[in-house]
Amino acid sequence: MASQPPSNLPLFYKNLQPLSTNQHGSFRARTTDKAPHFASAHAIPLTVDEFIHAQRYMPIVFSAGDNPVPLALTGLNEGVNVFVDQEGKPLQQFYVPAYVRRYPYVLARLDQNAQELSLCFDPQSGLVGDFADGTALFDGDKPSEHLNAVLKFCEDFEVAGQRTTAFVKELQEMDLLIDGEVSIQPTDSETPFVYRGFRMVDEQKFRDLHGDQLRKINQNGILPLIVSHLFSLSLMRDIFGRQMAQGKVPNQAPEPIPTGV
Repeated sequence: MASQPPSNLPLFYKNLQPLSTNQHGSFRARTTDKAPHFASAHAIPLTVDEFIHAQRYMPIVFSAGDNPVPLALTGLNEGVNVFVDQEGKPLQQFYVPAYVRRYPYVLARLDQNAQELSLCFDPQSGLVGDFADGTALFDGDKPSEHLNAVLKFCEDFEVAGQRTTAFVKELQEMDLLIDGEVSIQPTDSETPFVYRGFRMVDEQKFRDLHGDQLRKINQNGILPLIVSHLFSLSLMRDIFGRQMAQGKVPNQAPEPIPTGV
């Protein structure tokens, strides 16, 4: 969950520049009611701090591979986001993951040998620049109150990412993650839509945990996270129904839910 270096840019980011008073002393940040970078995103990295909020609106799954990452699904197919329009304007009230709200900022290690992360921004976002309007990022040679709040948000996100990594490691050590599959049969289709390519908690193994294991995951806070994840999976069909209503269901089936981020 840690931020990626510029040579391997994270989801949404087209470029990265470290913020500095020398280069960006006059820069300002603009607010916007749309997020085009989010419009075609169907799988958003999620931290454990967000499970309780996100599970009310979208399925929470885990990416495939050796290092699974929790993901909030805003669509079941590549390029589909049922919560926003093509400009990224909300179609309804929903929980916006912190990963989305963090953009265009990120803490990144610009040099592989660097000990600390640097606060960077995407210069191609159109949200930060040498604008006449907007909120100043610097007050003289010091960060403004706004920029300090941005830095705090990014630092909190990184710490939450560390907790998330520990949570996933615990699931793997308990051998609770399995390959997921969901089959959805629309009333007007002869063939069901079968989605794969993600991981999920094995509900049967979870139910079979003995007393000591249950006591452990209850004490370390993992129990409600697993329950939130499992509860959210029922929203798969809700997301599919919204895709159908929006005309965003592909003609072919089955296909995997692409979860690479």
